[in-house]
Formats: sequence, structure tokens, C-alpha cells
Amino acid sequence: MSNGSSSTSDGSPANSAPTPATVSPAASTDRYAAPLYLARYRQRQAVRDDSDKTPGTIDGGDNGAGDSANSPMYLKRFRSRQGDNEAGNPTVADSVPLWKRADLPTQQALTEDNRNKEILAPPGTGRALHNDVFLIRHGETQGYSTDSGLTPQGTWQAHSFGRTMARRLRSGETVVFRHAATARATETAEQIHRGLLDGLVQYEKDVTIVEPAVAEEFRNFQFVAPDGLKDVTAAFRQYQSLLEGYERSAARDRPQWVVEMDRFWRTQQGGGDPIQHWLTIPLMHFEPPAMCVRRFWAGINRLSTEYPGARLMIATHSGCIRAFAVNALGYDPGEPYNLEHVRVKMLAAEDGAATVNGRDATVAYRNRVQEIKVPVIDQLPTWQVDDEWPGFAPTPNEPAGGEA
Repeated sequence: MSNGSSSTSDGSPANSAPTPATVSPAASTDRYAAPLYLARYRQRQAVRDDSDKTPGTIDGGDNGAGDSANSPMYLKRFRSRQGDNEAGNPTVADSVPLWKRADLPTQQALTEDNRNKEILAPPGTGRALHNDVFLIRHGETQGYSTDSGLTPQGTWQAHSFGRTMARRLRSGETVVFRHAATARATETAEQIHRGLLDGLVQYEKDVTIVEPAVAEEFRNFQFVAPDGLKDVTAAFRQYQSLLEGYERSAARDRPQWVVEMDRFWRTQQGGGDPIQHWLTIPLMHFEPPAMCVRRFWAGINRLSTEYPGARLMIATHSGCIRAFAVNALGYDPGEPYNLEHVRVKMLAAEDGAATVNGRDATVAYRNRVQEIKVPVIDQLPTWQVDDEWPGFAPTPNEPAGGEA
């Protein structure tokens, strides 16, 4: 009979403390019901552990190819192609182009750029294209007070731009990457390059890629600091370190370079447009917009001569791009957004000449296209007091005194 107390099968009291050998493990700190993302993660981990224990299967599949009912279709097709390639068996991709055998989303991605507003001449009726140039503003940066790189958003912007360009290219083309020396322009060119490579693999295109490299012609507009020419963001640090001393002591007048830099940066801090300030107000210590446009054309002419027929992807800065567009269009179309570009189409000479100086081109920006003549840099004056400008050299089909 029970006397009110209970005991275990070995006769020990139920309420007695357990011996050290029988101490239960620490209670789990997991929630009673794991959140959905954690439950799915644990499920994937369990499937992966099971597949590791079963040779020749992946994702818990029961065949050698690793296909299972839970595997997505794109993964099954990829593994099937990989298995056929390793076994030396011909695949469907060897005979059928991608646009015929791809699923609907891939076909829509491939044809997306065919639904834009650009009007192209029928084949054989238009001028041949010597070069297709993209002057691209860098992605979102961490700041302009220092030479900062891109934010995660800026990295995504540049990578997405590269993948989009992969849809527009055709097999057999050549793409050349150049960029300014700043960190944000360098990272933008590298991310566009990576995104383009990913897109070319996805869309199965064979394109020649020239790796990103610095091109000094496409640097940001410069500033004359006491110790030499600097990028405007690099000069800001020196300006900021000296400005506080001048404001506190007020012992003497500020130098002219500090005054001009102060006006430029205070325009930005006040919510204004510092690039418009640079474009419209003469500044003695800033590189003039006309000289930025001049060296941009010099860089484009040089690359066009080195890489005829190539697409030129140039990552640079908004101020110089905007000045370039203003010079071509005749008005200010506004500040380019991150990864927005000005497109320059260098048309081949009608007589088949290899040179690009003085030839026709079109500059497109924000749905406005302007036909222009490519400037001959060597024939432009330097605007110095002692500059003895000889005038324009006549073209072969034009009398002396005419415009090039």
C-alpha cells in the first residue's frame, strides 16, 4: 500500500537529488516554435546531412544526377548539362540557341532591350559605328569628404548595370573598361565588369573583355591646392583642416583658394547644386569645365584609335559628364544619377579613314540626341597669353579657312 510517498524502481526516493552521473543536459534555449526562416534553414541542413551520408545523391535525391522532387528546375537542368559535359555527351545547347530553348523569363530578359524608344536604321542603310562610348557615373558612394568607395547599394547598382549590358551585347564584340583613379570610380568599373561576366555566362555569349584600368583623361575635375593639383574631394580635407583656424583666430584674410572651396562646399551643404555653381561661376582654383570636356574628348579619341569597333565603358564622375553633355547639347540637362550615362556613338568615316578626329558622332543623354563633329584637340587653342594659334587646318575636301 502507498504511504503517501513515492519511490523509484530501485527503491530510492523520487524527490532525492540525482547523482552527478545522471544529471540531465542543460535546457534548450530555443523558442518553442522556431521562426520560419530558422525552420527552413534547419530543414535544408538536415537534407544536406542526409545527402552527405548517401553517396551519389544531392539534396536528398535518389539518383546519380542529384535530381529530386524538391530541386528547382533550373538546378536540375544545370546539373544535367554538367553531367553530360563530364561524360562527353553532346547537349542540346550545342545545336539549339539559347533564345529557342530558354524558358519564358529568360526570353523576356533577352528581348527586354528591344522594347525601348531608340529608332535604328534598317541594316545596310545607316552609317557604320566606329565606337560606342558610355560615360558612366559611379555608383552610390559612402561620402564625398574623403576618397570613399561604394556602399552596398552602389555595388548592386554597378553589378546590375553590367548584367543589363550583357543582354545588349552580341557574340564577337569587344568591351573595353576604363575608369578614373578614385576609389568610387574604380569599384564601379570593377563591379560592372563582374556583372557583365556573370551575364555573359548566363546568356551564353562570347565577348572579348579588356580588363579595367585607369585612364587619366577621365579623372574628376581638379582643384589647385597649395601643394599642387588635387581631386576636389582630396582638397576638401586640407580645406577643412585650415578653415577652422581661420574662423577662430580671424587674424588675417583667408586665401583665395579657401574662399572658393568654401563657397563650393557650402552650396552642397545648403542643399544647392555645387556642380551648377562650378559650371556657371568662374573659379580661379578649379579646373574649368571646358578643359574637362577637352581632355574627355582626347581620351575618347585615343581609345577609339587603340580599340576600333569596341564598346568603351568609362566609369567617371558626374561633374565632368555633365559638362560634356552641356557642351554637346547646348543646355544643362541636369545632374546624372548614379550609374546614369551619356552615350557617344562615334560614326565611321565615309571614306573609310581610320582617324576619328573631325568625324561625325552623336551624343545622347536623357532622350535627347545631338549630332556633333568630333573635335580635333590638336587644333584647339590653349587660351594662354602667348598662345600663337595657327587656326584650323583645312580638311581634304574643304578649302582653307573653313571649319574642320
